[in-house]
Formats: sequence, C-alpha cells, structure tokens
Amino acid sequence: MSSTPAATADADIAGPEAAIGMATATATGVPQLSIISPAYHERDNIRPLVLAIAAAMQGARWELIIVDDDSGDGTIDEVFAVAHEGYPVRCIRRIGRRGLASAVVEGALAATAPVIAVIDADLQHDERLLPQMLALIAEGGSDLVVGSRHVEGGSVGDWSKDRQAMSGFATWCANIVIGTGISDPMSGFFAIRRDVFHACVHDLSQQGYKILLDIISSAPRELKITEIPYVFRNRTQGESKVDLMIMLEFLFLLIEKVTRGLVPPRFVLFSAVGGLGLLFHLAVLQAFKVAGSTFLVAQTAATISAMTLNYVVNNSVTYRAQRLRGGRFVIGYFIFCLVCSIGGIANIGVADLVLAGDGNWALAGIAGALMSAVFNFGVATQFVWTQRRRTRRPLVNRRATAA
Repeated sequence: MSSTPAATADADIAGPEAAIGMATATATGVPQLSIISPAYHERDNIRPLVLAIAAAMQGARWELIIVDDDSGDGTIDEVFAVAHEGYPVRCIRRIGRRGLASAVVEGALAATAPVIAVIDADLQHDERLLPQMLALIAEGGSDLVVGSRHVEGGSVGDWSKDRQAMSGFATWCANIVIGTGISDPMSGFFAIRRDVFHACVHDLSQQGYKILLDIISSAPRELKITEIPYVFRNRTQGESKVDLMIMLEFLFLLIEKVTRGLVPPRFVLFSAVGGLGLLFHLAVLQAFKVAGSTFLVAQTAATISAMTLNYVVNNSVTYRAQRLRGGRFVIGYFIFCLVCSIGGIANIGVADLVLAGDGNWALAGIAGALMSAVFNFGVATQFVWTQRRRTRRPLVNRRATAA
C-alpha cells in the first residue's frame, strides 16, 4: 500500500473529472461528497459541526449523515432542527447497536456521493481539509486520503504523555502486526472512494473504533493512499469516549485480522473473564476452608460467587453494547447461571470421554474446559445478551362498507 504525504493545496474542489463517478455527480446534482459522522451524546456539537462544514465546503455539493447510537441527550432532535433549516443533513438512528466502526459502515452504505469522508462529531478533526481530500480523490491519484497527526505539519495537540504513549504503541502494533504502511492508521479522519469501500465492506469486522485500520487490512488490493497533515483539536463540548475498552477493542480487532476471523474477539474476552472467575472461585474456596466450612458448602458458595462475577463483568465489558439493566439484568443473571450449569455438565462429559480414551488428566481437563467455554459463550450470546423487541398486537379498526 503506497503512502505519499501531500502539502495543503488550493486545488479546485471538483478537480479533473477523471473518475466516472465524480463526473456523474457533477452532471446530475448528486452530492460530490458524503460526510459520515458517528455520534453519541453530541447534541451541543451538531450545529457547530454543520455550520463549520458548510463554511468549508462552499462551491461543492455535499451531504452530512449523522449516525446516532440512540443518544438520550437530544442529539437526533438537534439534527432534525438543523436539517429543517435547509442544510443537507440527515440522521440514521440506531436502536440496540453501538460502536463507532459499525456506525461508520451503516452511514457509508447510505451515502449517495462517489466519495465518502469520515469525521468525528466532536469538532476535533479539521473540517477545512475536506475540500482538499475530495480534490485529491477526484484527481484520480488516490483511493484513500488520510488526515494524519504524525506527518510533518500534523500534531496530536495537547494530549497527555500517557495518551501519546498509548497511541504510539497502538500505531506500532498496527504497522507490525498488519503492516498498514502509513503513519497514522489509528486516524478517524479520512476520505475514500465509495467503490473502494464497497469492495471491502463484507470483510470488515466492524469491531471497536478503528475503522480506518479495518478498511486498509480488509481491502482486496493494494490501495493508493495519500496522507495530509492536520492538528488534532481539543474537545470543547461533551465528554471524551476514550477509555480502556477502546484499547481492548483495538486488540480484538488485531486478533480478528491476524486470525482472519477464525477466533471471534468477543470469545477471547469471554474466556479471559472466565479465567478471572476461576481465580475468584479458588480464592472464595480457600477463604471458606480457612473459616472451617465443609467442602460442599465452600464449593457451592465459590461456584455461585464466580458465576456472579463472570456475569457482572461480561455484562459491563464483553457485552457492553448489549448491557442489561433493571429487571432484564436480574432475568439475565438467572439465565446465565442456568447456561453455565449446563456448560459444567458438558465439561464433565467431554473430560470423561477424553480421559477414557487417552488416560491423560491434563488433556481431559483442557478439553472439558474448552467445551464449556465454547458452549457458554455461544448459548449466553444467543439467550442472555441478544436484543429482543417486544411485539405488540396492532390495533385494527374495522369498518363495515356500505352496501
């Protein structure tokens, strides 16, 4: 994959109409650029974002697609308000789904322009570079234009040393493990030809927040990539979404790409939580032993404690996007315990079968544990954390027709 830094240019926004898609857009009035902006609790940033893009894109036809993960702060209402003022803005509201990468994918699939740009809704990306990104792709020399913080002229702004170190390590991992060949594979600010995006969309993992890395590693051919510098801005409204889960989801994305999807990232985390539960089980068992309890009582308490810990952690971390609350949390807990109990029976059955054939205790134990992990993961995913909607009978008003 080639990568060439590009200085800021005052190129004509439409550029040479070498690409058929761009020429068609120019001739028919279809937007030249579809801008995708995933949002979650970004109400106060919507209007400033739209006004900033409108000022930057003067002379070009564009549309802005806000993909909102069912924010409870009125984000979608603000999008509607701005759209009713005449700005080319629309919204995709997602119910029961969450995550930046999948939001970008859904927005891009709804795009009508031959070029798609991705920009955060928090105003930390420099929207003034959008015309340059569009021009570079319209000229026909680039499949993908990336806003980079790590080329000359770019910067991460006022990031703390810890965040810079975390980003640097993630960039190193991406280039070593996957070999992106660009300076900022973690960037969330880029533009891509729509046909190039559609060529790789079926292979995207849609895992976590690093959609650019997902696209580059899923492309069926070597992409022509251009990097342009930008300075990452400080957030002025709302709260940052950066947390430990972003790094974990980045790790899961690497696992999925390296194994070519053979190992589901969520299964890795589910198994890790199971390992934590095993350690907690042993700790509780030892505590009851010290207290003079019988083994049966101690084992029962340790088992219930471990299952409870596993459920709480999985609900908060592994299945964060499908997190259960209130009454559903309680019902989910009992279903989870039932699933784990059946998994325990499957564990014993498989272990006994392997032991009878091989006679190796360690191998039998590993086989049983693997069986229960796969069973618990599959069944719990399907019956505990699957989003279900209540179905209501429609109210039918039947009127007799006059004879």
